[in-house]
Amino acid sequence: MRRIPTHVLLIASCSTVALLGGCRAVGPDYAGPPPAPAAPTFARAGDLAGAIPAAAPARWWAALGDPALDRLEERAWRANPNLDVARARLRQARAGLRGAHANALPNGTATALAAHARLPPAGPKPGGSGAGFQLPSSLNLYSVGFDATWEIDLFGGQRRATEAADASAQAAAANLADAQVSLAAEVAQAYVQLRATQARMALADAAIAREQRIVDLTRRRVQGGTASELDLARLQGQLEAARAEAEPLAAQLDADRDALAVLAGAAPGALDGELAAADPAGVDAVPLPPASVPVGDPAGLLRRRPDVRAAERLLAARTAQVGQSEAARFPHVTLLGLIGIGGTHLSDLARLDDYSAIAAPQLRWNVLDFGRNRARVDQAEGARAEAEAEYRAAVLDALRDAEDALARFRRGRTTLAAVARARAAAAQAAVLTQARQRAGTASVIDVLDTERQLLAADQNLAAARAALTADFIALQKALGLGWTDAAPAMAGPP
Repeated sequence: MRRIPTHVLLIASCSTVALLGGCRAVGPDYAGPPPAPAAPTFARAGDLAGAIPAAAPARWWAALGDPALDRLEERAWRANPNLDVARARLRQARAGLRGAHANALPNGTATALAAHARLPPAGPKPGGSGAGFQLPSSLNLYSVGFDATWEIDLFGGQRRATEAADASAQAAAANLADAQVSLAAEVAQAYVQLRATQARMALADAAIAREQRIVDLTRRRVQGGTASELDLARLQGQLEAARAEAEPLAAQLDADRDALAVLAGAAPGALDGELAAADPAGVDAVPLPPASVPVGDPAGLLRRRPDVRAAERLLAARTAQVGQSEAARFPHVTLLGLIGIGGTHLSDLARLDDYSAIAAPQLRWNVLDFGRNRARVDQAEGARAEAEAEYRAAVLDALRDAEDALARFRRGRTTLAAVARARAAAAQAAVLTQARQRAGTASVIDVLDTERQLLAADQNLAAARAALTADFIALQKALGLGWTDAAPAMAGPP
């Protein structure tokens, strides 16, 4: 008995199953990402460990307690152009998913034709031998019809394409969330930089005023013969140096305001009035993070970080594309159908009982491609391997970001506490020196010198506050906080 070839049996069986629901899709089924090397707790968390709520806080910046920052964040969420780019890419990906769903359905086309043709005469010419006949030299043709094609998804190529488009749309949504996380951190960092510059300007003005008082006092002492011209010249140089150090701060303040305006989707200078109206002064210009900062665990971090989610969805898309390439190696069966009416007169279009109909299956199989399909499969498998490596790298980068941010924030809190104690000591020294000056055991120069030390301590405290708040912002970004689901994000801030 002659054996039937295996590929013929496969085609026959799949054709039968397709009528009942379709064959199993070829290619690998996505089974999830590779295991992540996540520990139960963060190694650098220390006493910062806490439980993150089930719904990660999208508005983490509200913990800084600064209404001006809240307004800037919401404005940036609505108007930042980079966020609009991510939203547009999400719309494109979702449109591609709708197209992939549509490609699995039949394709129908309605046609209408009205033609006039002039033809050369056929048959014996007049006057020739034999019975004379001649076809008309012109012809009208009218036709109305409808044709449809449907490629049966025998080996799951269309299903894999839909899976890939779905995963790509989800990756685009994760990329939008990642853009939200980055934008929230950038706005907060720019705002902290602005307030830190303002604090430095206020302290620089105080330093200039103090140096001016010392110069004035020394000038009077020179006039009284208790100080030399050298002392006055030296102190005058210190005054000019303090003024020189203050000048760049004004330019830095304008640059900070411009950075915030651009992040909020406005032209540079557009927010100067709004920011000036809310300007605090002194060291307290920089907002401080809350005393309690929950950080969760590494597993929750990996589920929450949008860049890790985007990498995982890209891996799912690349896995589906391997199956899509595999399906291209097998036969394609397309059902063709056509129905139409027509004739040589317009009245023929009304003869509905006189119609033409064609129904035919079509089999296409590229059996001689010299390895082109195999090369496409190898290329898809290579792209999947690349996506898997990128996912592993994204996981490790996310864990490292979080651990580094935790370490910096913890050390920043310790540094701020030490600087605050130093500032308190400088303030106490200034009070004691003033008491000695009133008792006649210390000079005015001694008092001004302790004020200089107190001012330096204030500058160190302002810098430490700004550094700690910047570390807090970096920690929120590393933890993947500051985003909402793609659907609400299309409409505005959370």
